[in-house]
Amino acid sequence: MNTVETTGLTKVYSSAFGNKKVQALTDLDLTVAPGTIFGLLGPNGAGKTTLVKLLLGITYPTVGSAKLLGQNINNYKIKSKVGYLPENHKYPPYLTGGEVMNFFGKLSGLDSRYLDKRIDELLDMMKLLKWKKTKVKAYSKGMMQRLGLAQAMINDPEVIFLDEPTDGVDPIGRKEIRDILLEFKKQSKTIFLNSHLLSEVEMITDRVGILNKGKLLREGTVSELTEKKEEYLLSMDEKADVSSIDDINNKIITKLNEGRYSLRVSDTAELNKIIDGLRNKGIMINEIIKHKNTLEEMFISVIQESEKEGAA
Repeated sequence: MNTVETTGLTKVYSSAFGNKKVQALTDLDLTVAPGTIFGLLGPNGAGKTTLVKLLLGITYPTVGSAKLLGQNINNYKIKSKVGYLPENHKYPPYLTGGEVMNFFGKLSGLDSRYLDKRIDELLDMMKLLKWKKTKVKAYSKGMMQRLGLAQAMINDPEVIFLDEPTDGVDPIGRKEIRDILLEFKKQSKTIFLNSHLLSEVEMITDRVGILNKGKLLREGTVSELTEKKEEYLLSMDEKADVSSIDDINNKIITKLNEGRYSLRVSDTAELNKIIDGLRNKGIMINEIIKHKNTLEEMFISVIQESEKEGAA
């Protein structure tokens, strides 16, 4: 059973008089396996928030269907197994951190005896226990983010939707939050993550989806999405002269710096042929690395390509 499953999911927003329509999501097919961290990426207005609102039952699809934990998203009972941290969340400034947690715990229907222990456990995990009785108006942005993350986990959910969970958090705090998310993954919980910090997504996600103008453009593991097809980095003897190697003539090879080259080939067989030619000429090869983009480079490339196709 997949944690998230959508089929042909489409959402069209209409103006009050129905004379203007906005296609927020178009024919989206997506599955998220249990016990994984899924990262949803896209520019502003891509449809990321609309998708999350549909999955949470905050709004309803125009066409298509979706399931959460094997249940139709219209089944309100499934919400007891879901945690959610929205972007730019706010809490009443007159409440303390502990009171905020208690409020959301009561909303989740938790028993008071269990709730007190759960609050202390989560605040301690977020390094906020000593701030439990401090009003949230005194909290920094990073502290508010950690409190929000604790709130999203108060009901011990099976799936957690997080919108920009590390926004405003310093590098040490981001590392701590990554570790917490990975710990929850070990507990077989599924984490659905929206973030503009692509480096963060690259470090912890199992799979990534790229959304733009309501359409899912790419989906796969970070490794699958960032790997350049048959492009390699070669590290060789700095004195090597590759221009005289017959097997490399007319191939696409670019010298990056002394002893380092970028090589493009049609397939692995051609790569091995070139390597054999280098070795036969006595050139020492120190390292062969299949070249990859960063997630950010790949993301920008996919979005730009999408924009060009849309303008055509």
